[in-house]
Amino acid sequence: MLQRLLAYAYLIRLDKPIGTLLLLWPTLWALWLASGGFPEWSFLIIFSIGTFLMRSAGCAMNDYADREFDRHVLRTQGRPITSGKISGKEALVIAASLALLAFLLIQPLNELTKELSFLAVAVAIIYPFTKRFFALPQAVLGIAFGFGIPMAYAAVLGFIPLEAWILFVGNVFWAIAYDTAYAMVDREDDLRLGLRTSAITFGRFDVLAIGVSYSILLVSQIVVAELVNLSHYFWIGWTLALACALYHLKLVSSRKREDCFKAFRHNNWLGGFLFLGIVLGLGF
Repeated sequence: MLQRLLAYAYLIRLDKPIGTLLLLWPTLWALWLASGGFPEWSFLIIFSIGTFLMRSAGCAMNDYADREFDRHVLRTQGRPITSGKISGKEALVIAASLALLAFLLIQPLNELTKELSFLAVAVAIIYPFTKRFFALPQAVLGIAFGFGIPMAYAAVLGFIPLEAWILFVGNVFWAIAYDTAYAMVDREDDLRLGLRTSAITFGRFDVLAIGVSYSILLVSQIVVAELVNLSHYFWIGWTLALACALYHLKLVSSRKREDCFKAFRHNNWLGGFLFLGIVLGLGF
């Protein structure tokens, strides 16, 4: 029983919280901006737990979709489904159960938020399969990871203003940046398996594409800051985020697996610094 529970924990990546954090930061940006400061505790709790549940469901769905490919990649051969610790059907049940819990969690929120949640689930289900036919599945990941933005605005305000969509687009490009770095780790394996990723699509322009994606993210944050009249303290967090982006570009320029993976993981700091800028910009 204990071994099976451990397999479930590995399936939803309890040992790797970076994915939850990359999903949580954009949601927190939106909650603070929509609320004009610290949001209601109910919103903060619902969206924080919901982020964890949906990321966990997405991991289970991703492993089910990639179960035949993972056995051919050294880094993923030990995943619970591929290694036979749990079945594909079990993974689907776990994914569905977690998504249902997330939906039950948002029942106190308004109808617009609930309607958006169905779109969020649809994108989360579609994403793992886009690697078979779409040249930039990382963009779909960005949409999935950014759905907390319009949902947060919808929950707090009852509508979705322009700033939310600018924030959302910026998040899509952020995902393209960090997940391209991640895809560079597995590029040779993905080429051999016939999968499509941004690292393969961008080819020798991969580092440039990451740089452009970071630039769009950082510019989008400036535009949003101007729209909502954040104070000059916003620039503290923004500048630190810029330093992170430059550090990541230095890492990925080596194209070494360990450096690319390090750049991916370090994006937690970039998202956190952008959040710091928003908090400071609203509070002072």
